[in-house]
Amino acid sequence: MFNSLYYCRNKKPGEAKIYCRPEERSFVVNFDKMFIMRAIPLILILSVVFSFGCTKENNPDDVPEEDPTASDLIIDHRYTKLTSIPAASITLAKQKLHIAYGHTSHGSQLTDGMTGLVTFKGSAFSWNNGGSGGALDLHDYAMTGDLGAPDRTSWATNTRTYLAANPDVNVIIWSWCGQVSTSTAADITTYLNLMSALETDFKKVKFVYMTGHLDGSGLSGNLHLRNEQIRTYCKENKKILFDFADIECYNPDGTYFGAKKPNDACDYDNDGNGTLESNWATQWQSSHTLGVDWFSCSSAHSQPLNANQKAYAAWWLWARLAGWDGN
Repeated sequence: MFNSLYYCRNKKPGEAKIYCRPEERSFVVNFDKMFIMRAIPLILILSVVFSFGCTKENNPDDVPEEDPTASDLIIDHRYTKLTSIPAASITLAKQKLHIAYGHTSHGSQLTDGMTGLVTFKGSAFSWNNGGSGGALDLHDYAMTGDLGAPDRTSWATNTRTYLAANPDVNVIIWSWCGQVSTSTAADITTYLNLMSALETDFKKVKFVYMTGHLDGSGLSGNLHLRNEQIRTYCKENKKILFDFADIECYNPDGTYFGAKKPNDACDYDNDGNGTLESNWATQWQSSHTLGVDWFSCSSAHSQPLNANQKAYAAWWLWARLAGWDGN
């Protein structure tokens, strides 16, 4: 048996397989079959593993439809061009959104600007509490106080009470008055945590974060540091932010005044002497045509142009929240 097997495996060139015994030939063939039969399950297992890995990560059918606010949504001075918003997106915002806005005087710049915009650009930008007549449903002064008054937490309780009584509301926006200027880092953390808790408890509602208005303290002041704290949190945690302060740093041409200690009235230090002797809003208004380039409206503590810019940015926000991708 051994010799025959040895002879068979070491046959000379030209010798036929007949020199191998049948059982030996069978052994050679069975060895090949056995190898193949053992290899097949391993191949199948590996193919399933690699197939599963690729399908899980790369199959577009497994990716849910993208929420327009799944990534951070920062509305700042870059989004103050009203003509860039498609008319269909404005209409969609009026159809889909039910907004509640809590604020005091500074926050009224946004809605006073929106009111003036209706006169300036027409009924396409109309809004009222309830959305009657095809207008945007926006309940102004829906909740009493602001983010810092009467204290730093009551606004959150007021929000919960309001949402319990108004389950159709799907957007909540609050503004500060001047409290960010005197806030500590812990105060802002309290604000951010309260907002996050509301988002957790009311998952179908979009909550809009906001920075505090300018106060003339410049880039080294506490206000800027606390606003940066809010911005960083919103970017890192994919939040929705209406950057009130950033809008006040730029005129409509995109000229930046943030390094010149601007305040909420749009005054700024033009020559670095420490005095806020210039005003970017009145300068721009005087060099442009009223009723064509800008419109007159109430603007608490500030100039009409500031409220113009806030209104344009607000409509960018509404359109984005309604599903527009910003392009």
